[in-house]
Formats: sequence, structure tokens, C-alpha cells
Amino acid sequence: MILLIDSGNSRLKVGWLDPDHPDGPREPAAIAFETLDPDALGDWLGTLARRPALALGVNVAGAARGDGIGAALARHGCPMHWITSRAELLGLRNRYTQPAQLGADRLVSLLGVRSRLPRDHAPFVLASFGTATTLDTVGPDDVFIGGLILPGPALMRSSLARGTANLPLADGPVTAFPTDTHQAISSGVAAAQAGAVARQWLAACRHFGRQADIYVAGGGWPEVQQETERLLAEAGGAAGAPPAPVYLDRPVLDGLALLAAQPDPQTF
Repeated sequence: MILLIDSGNSRLKVGWLDPDHPDGPREPAAIAFETLDPDALGDWLGTLARRPALALGVNVAGAARGDGIGAALARHGCPMHWITSRAELLGLRNRYTQPAQLGADRLVSLLGVRSRLPRDHAPFVLASFGTATTLDTVGPDDVFIGGLILPGPALMRSSLARGTANLPLADGPVTAFPTDTHQAISSGVAAAQAGAVARQWLAACRHFGRQADIYVAGGGWPEVQQETERLLAEAGGAAGAPPAPVYLDRPVLDGLALLAAQPDPQTF
């Protein structure tokens, strides 16, 4: 068994793969640790009936977190191998000027989307709504051509509360014409997130000369879903084909599972 670890800024998600089984079975559902204490992962590992042979993961939460996770796993005899970004990963090509600068979670999650698609697939945009929102585009030739980074929905709301004297940590409905401060902030956050998604989808359609698919992920998606779907329907309707975002529960773990199934996953 190989553990799959997605170490993000807000939480830790864990899955597993059995590469020795003919079907390569996966975890039925990802395990999420809301605490960022690596010892919680070690405690959970101690409850398993079967010790994993390896942990494969991505970490965007800093070296100290990565070291803590590695130490917690080492206490249970499980080595940790972190995936890093590069110019090419299992046929997915990275067009960043400095390929290693791309967050490994972004590259691996795009690989996770790609693992679900047929050989001949449409271009696609992956919108991930976490602590940061990332909007990444991959062409039908499996080339990642670039993407956006902006604050995620929760970070947008909290930054307004922290950085201003009179604005609250908003919790209000999204509406076209807000009439109180909570509505105004919630609607502004949703509008910014949805507008960025629509921008990138339209840019992808123009770039490739055909309609792009949209995949979405992350805990912030429910907060902006309604506004994003509404705006995409308007943008797509003008072209005669409104896009329907497809939600993916764990694209990073899907990409890690594809890497774990390779003959020597520690070479990545």
C-alpha cells in the first residue's frame, strides 16, 4: 500500500493505492485532517492494520510542515517522497518559464484530471478554490499553457475584515444589487471568483478555437458555485454552448495515484 498525501495550506488530505492489486484499488473516500499537526497523521497511521510501504505526496505548506509529516511517518517505518514540479510529468508538459516554480499540487492535480480523460480530449480549465484560487489551462496536446492565482473566497473575506476598520467577516447571500455590508462582501467575493473563471474559460476557447471543458475542485467551490455557473451560462450562451463545470473531489490524490501506479514512483 502507498499513501497519497496532499499537504495544503488549510488541511491535509490522505488517500491510498494498492499497486500490487490488479485493479489498483483506491481509498473509498479521502481522509481530511483539519488540524495541521503532523502527529495527527502519525496517530492515524498507527491504527492501520497494514503498514504502507511508501508515502507519495505534494506539499505547498512549507518545509517545516513537510519535515514534520516525514518525521511522523518515519516513526511508523514509512518513507516519504515529495513530488516536485518539472518540465514534463507523465506526458503532461509544463510551459512555466521556470518549470520548478509551478506549485507541485497544481501540476499533479492537472495530471489527475488528465487521468480521467480519453486520449483525444478537449482543452480544459481546472479551477481549484482553496486558500488560494488557481485557474489552470491544458490543451488537447497535454500542454499546460499557464494559469492564474488569486486569493481564495475565504481569504478574500478575511483580508477585508483584517485590513479595514469597519468591514466585518462577511456571511451573507450573493445578490446582484446588495443592500447591506454582508451581502456586498459576499457578492463581491463571488463576483471576483466567477469573473476570473469566466475570463479563463473564454481565453481558452479563443486560444484553441474550440470549446474548453471546465473542472472545479476545492472547499471554496460551494460558496461561489451559483454565481460561477450563472456567469458561465451567460458567457457560453453567447457562443451557443454554455459550459457545465464538473466537480472533482480529489484531483491531487488522483494525480498522485497515477504516479504511485508507475514502476518506480520515487523517480518523480
